[in-house]
Amino acid sequence: MLRNTAITIPTLVRIKRGALDRIGIYIGRLHLQNIVLLFNNELDKTLIERVDTSLKENNISVLQHIPIHASSSEHAQQIFQSLPRHTSAIVAFGGGKALDVAKYVAFLGRLPYIASPTSLSNDGFCSPQSSLEFQGKRRSLPAAMPYGVVVDTDVCLNAPLILWHSGIGDLVSKITAVYDWKLSFKKTGSQIDDFAALLSDATVFQLMAKPDHDSEGIRLLATALMLNGIAMEICGSSRPASGSEHLISHALDLISKRPRLHGLQVGVATYIISQLQGQGTERITNLFEATGFWKTIEADPFDRAEWIEACRTAPSIKPDYYTILSEQKNQDTFARIIEQDPRLKKIFR
Repeated sequence: MLRNTAITIPTLVRIKRGALDRIGIYIGRLHLQNIVLLFNNELDKTLIERVDTSLKENNISVLQHIPIHASSSEHAQQIFQSLPRHTSAIVAFGGGKALDVAKYVAFLGRLPYIASPTSLSNDGFCSPQSSLEFQGKRRSLPAAMPYGVVVDTDVCLNAPLILWHSGIGDLVSKITAVYDWKLSFKKTGSQIDDFAALLSDATVFQLMAKPDHDSEGIRLLATALMLNGIAMEICGSSRPASGSEHLISHALDLISKRPRLHGLQVGVATYIISQLQGQGTERITNLFEATGFWKTIEADPFDRAEWIEACRTAPSIKPDYYTILSEQKNQDTFARIIEQDPRLKKIFR
């Protein structure tokens, strides 16, 4: 099967210090004069003021300011239906809620979408899907890839440390996701896009070069996560960025009494899955040690029984999605690793 040649990737990419105060300049260069701005309702008001000031100074008209309280498809539909006629772009500023709603609104309206995340907890700010609630259940819906990505590294650096660790957890999952994708090809003959797999796998090494919580480390993480989203767009699938480790996280979201941040769940699952696959464990361990990822998990341990149940549930999340957990014996080994691994004894109760 030939790759779809209609690939959408960001035209504008600014990942740097002070980018937030220049967002009006960047949007103006794209000749997008009439925008609708979506932002998280709990966001620091001074950050919103900085965005408004930059837009005003560059003659960008904000037709609507819309605070996002909930990430539901119903809410996104309401926003879409109320868009002013002359809207030329959707701009989202903040965390996952605002970005997921905004890119679905942009998808519905066939409008350019500018993403400006204030934290880097996962690769969703530049991916072709929105994670939204639909009739009370969380679903992945098709969404617009960003026409522009604007990341102020200082703003993301000042976000809670746990969000940085979540982003690291989501990033390392590419190590096991690509392996699962290739395994699926060998076992079922499912289509694989070698370039998308190569791009996704290579992104992890960018952060390994400088796994520091500083402006440069933030730049590397943002770039890597953005490229993961582009890898998904290239092949028209989540497979280069999501494998058995993501299925476990999705299962935890369903069964856990208190689900945690997506990237934290995915990161720990990646460490366990890498042992099942027999590859990547040392790289993952070194990155988690260097960044303090383990300490964040130790501060709020996971429930061992829930994880074992999630492993059993994971293959049913996407029955046609072959991974290493599709074999019963590997599910048994997963449970044994949780019980016996010295590192995991500190993060499970």
